[in-house]
Amino acid sequence: MAGVQQFFPDLSQGLLSMNNNAIRAALNSGFDLYERQPGALQLIAPISHEDGDMVDIYLQQSPRGPEQVRICDFGMALMRLSYSFEINSPTRHGILESILINSGVQNDNGNLYLDAPIDSLYASILQFAGCVQKVSSMSYWSREVVRSAFYDDLTEYVQGDLAVFSPTQDVAPLPDYPISVDWQLTHNNRDFYVFGVRGNDKAKNVTIALLEFQKAGLPFISLVIHEDIEELGSKETLMLMRNADRQYPALNDFRERASGDIPRLAGAAA
Repeated sequence: MAGVQQFFPDLSQGLLSMNNNAIRAALNSGFDLYERQPGALQLIAPISHEDGDMVDIYLQQSPRGPEQVRICDFGMALMRLSYSFEINSPTRHGILESILINSGVQNDNGNLYLDAPIDSLYASILQFAGCVQKVSSMSYWSREVVRSAFYDDLTEYVQGDLAVFSPTQDVAPLPDYPISVDWQLTHNNRDFYVFGVRGNDKAKNVTIALLEFQKAGLPFISLVIHEDIEELGSKETLMLMRNADRQYPALNDFRERASGDIPRLAGAAA
């Protein structure tokens, strides 16, 4: 504990003099503090990521005053996440912000932090660690969260604003073919097959379905709506470009243009 007294005399006295059994128990059962750089102490704690690496947690004097401690990670969580996952879309940014807000954690140019009173330091450390674990594991669970949100938003728009086109969900144009159409719209006796696409796997399935429908001679116009077209691989993008009649790079593009595009496309195909 000499490092605490040397760099944070107010903080160290607070930790040592607090009549707080939870903090004392934590420091005596696997928690320790080490000086890593002037003004910052690393907390060594038995809190790990899924792969076994220790969660990076540092303590600093909070700018809010001597009775507050800043718990932070010096950008380690987002750097760790960047090795396998990019926060490169509004939806992903939204998921990150939701994690931070729900945990009461702030983001200062990549440095995640939480200011906590000394008398609730132990609980705040656990709260901060849980947040860091969630952020670092976004690559494992955010895919399904984003997928659900994207398809739910698409469904809401089709059922609402495009109701005039008699939308029918999960249509199987070929009874014996396993891939269905997300939505079928109808205008001037023309059928529109609407596909929501997020990720390369869905893009491949849609491409195969379009080829099968074309091979069977079905009369339709295909509309492909991407969650984020920039996330697709070059091969998947090229195959959809060759086989889809109209693509929308993002759901907002579809919302802005669909009501005008559908009558125009139906007229051109008549």
